[in-house]
Amino acid sequence: MHRRYSRYSGQKVKFKRGNQMKVLWAPWRMDYILSDKTKGCIFCDLPEQDKDRENLILYRSSHNFVIMNRYPYNNGHIMVVPYVHTHSLDALSDEIMLDFMKVTQHAVRSINKAFVPEGFNMGINIGKIAGAGMEEHMHLHMVPRWAGDTSFMTVFDEVRVIPEHILSTYDKLYAAFHS
Repeated sequence: MHRRYSRYSGQKVKFKRGNQMKVLWAPWRMDYILSDKTKGCIFCDLPEQDKDRENLILYRSSHNFVIMNRYPYNNGHIMVVPYVHTHSLDALSDEIMLDFMKVTQHAVRSINKAFVPEGFNMGINIGKIAGAGMEEHMHLHMVPRWAGDTSFMTVFDEVRVIPEHILSTYDKLYAAFHS
């Protein structure tokens, strides 16, 4: 048996001769790894650009927009985001909040039309302790779910398999949002 150091944990890992390491290719991750990590709020900056497909923005209303999660938990993972930069629901006016919920309802209908999921997980993480990755700009996560979508890969290998390229998913969802 060889002893090698894992490049991720620095711990010794035992490999038997003849065993081959299994490789999962995720070439789209390289775009993120090599991307400019400048400071700023992506939820403020991306809607100002005229690159909705590149930025994965699916839908815009007067007060909110829908954007795909670039690193999804599941195929079709989207976020509903107010244009107002706030960390809290309390800062949204009644008009913005009503639009937020109408856009969320439209998103459910659109994902149902495009992918026919069996259910949804939805949530708003407010505060870092609650798991907010972008804690300064609140947003709602919407993750479509299917029976069996937490396969053995997730359970045993802590790996999530997304079965479709993100731009193919974008094209299907965009058509559903605008039909």
